[in-house]
Amino acid sequence: MTPDTIAPGHIKTEDEHRHELCLAGRWLYDRGFVPATDGNLSVRLDPNRILISPSNHCKGMLRPDALAITDLKGKMLVGRAGPSSEIGMHLAIFQRRPDVNAICHAHPPTATGFAAAGKALDKPLLTEVIATLGAVPLAGYAMPGTHEVADSLAPLIDKHDAILLSNHGVVTYGPDLLTAFFRMETVEQLAKITLVTEMLGKQSLLSGGDVEKLLAARTYASSASRAGESHSASQPVNTGARNLQQGEARVTLTRQELEELIEEALRRDRARR
Repeated sequence: MTPDTIAPGHIKTEDEHRHELCLAGRWLYDRGFVPATDGNLSVRLDPNRILISPSNHCKGMLRPDALAITDLKGKMLVGRAGPSSEIGMHLAIFQRRPDVNAICHAHPPTATGFAAAGKALDKPLLTEVIATLGAVPLAGYAMPGTHEVADSLAPLIDKHDAILLSNHGVVTYGPDLLTAFFRMETVEQLAKITLVTEMLGKQSLLSGGDVEKLLAARTYASSASRAGESHSASQPVNTGARNLQQGEARVTLTRQELEELIEEALRRDRARR
């Protein structure tokens, strides 16, 4: 099966969600992100229910009928085994982010190494990461499987789509399961490249101007995705990534201008290498 198997495109049945969650679990396991019974995944079935991996099950060996369904308060509705012990983390994200429909929690080794070292992945190193994911902050330490995890994430959930958990692992989320999975891969790739630059003793960071352009591109892409429509080349796009303070100028770009800015940033990045 390919990534297209779990790509969005139509309203899926519960059975489809069950099979897709098991598939994503195998992908995580095959990549060494969730050894043994580590990690957990979930998807939002509807406004009142989530489908989540069961506790103490290997994610590479999940079966569709082993998954649990709970309400948004964690009450068990369907399942033979209890939900993941990290359900509180999943519920906190779903409750604070209505745009999120899927969550992956895993322990990719390099990214988890940064989490164990107390180091966030928030330096402007890679154009692709800034444009698609942004900074990956570090949440304070919390005892796994307790309400402390949700509390430690609370200040970060609204503004980030991937978070390092101190001495623990990584959580990523998005509008669908494929996006959440890809963001986990991206975090681990960023961690590997960051580690290489640190071993080499040099990091060539992007300038503030380059970062602003890439963030503008990300804001545009996110807005277009949420709206479910594309903008014409002549239609201005609001690229503000935060609420404007009094006296700040509002920046607008056409799609053509935005593409030119992104290409310029990429050329500069290639020239530095």
